[in-house]
Amino acid sequence: MDGGIYPIVKKSDVCVNGMFLNYASYFHADEDQLESVIDCLLHELMPDGGFNCRSNRSKAVHSSFHSTLSVLEGFTEYEQNGYSYRIREVQQAIQSSKEFVLMHQFYLSDKTGKIINKDFLKFSYPRRWKYDILSALDYFRYSRSKWDQRMQPAIDVLLQKRNKHGSWNLNAKYPGQTHFDMEKAGQPGRWNTLRALRVLRHFER
Repeated sequence: MDGGIYPIVKKSDVCVNGMFLNYASYFHADEDQLESVIDCLLHELMPDGGFNCRSNRSKAVHSSFHSTLSVLEGFTEYEQNGYSYRIREVQQAIQSSKEFVLMHQFYLSDKTGKIINKDFLKFSYPRRWKYDILSALDYFRYSRSKWDQRMQPAIDVLLQKRNKHGSWNLNAKYPGQTHFDMEKAGQPGRWNTLRALRVLRHFER
């Protein structure tokens, strides 16, 4: 037992713990109920500054964008809702994880400059555990981050993907239970358009 949430496998999953912390913090769960999750996540912080859901199962050596964004959202919601348990370590992990994303300019290899995964450029909603650059940019907006020039490549992609009428498409839909389908893949998406406009407004692009 590592203190995390166990809905799927015997060892807890970093992504699941990040998402759980996000929702639990938003709905003001008692702090003592979140302490073991904080302990679990901080224990899985990787040397390159981010997180990987395979770090405690298959000895991953490099952080995952999927996992890092999920944990960033959880830690930031925890911080913004006034929790104090190990908060300085949480804040340090937030900064190192942001730096991990920025170091890769949101989707580019820091070694070759090539696109790490073309799916990172597909805007989905809800994204579930999948990473994409719009979701990452929207997180940086939500966390009140200041402009960093390393965001520019992702902003350029965002602007390139804007439709002539000023909307953004829903590029992908990932399987999972929903109460109803809000939008169809391949068509203009209300949520993606809203998130894109919020990003551009926040960073004054």
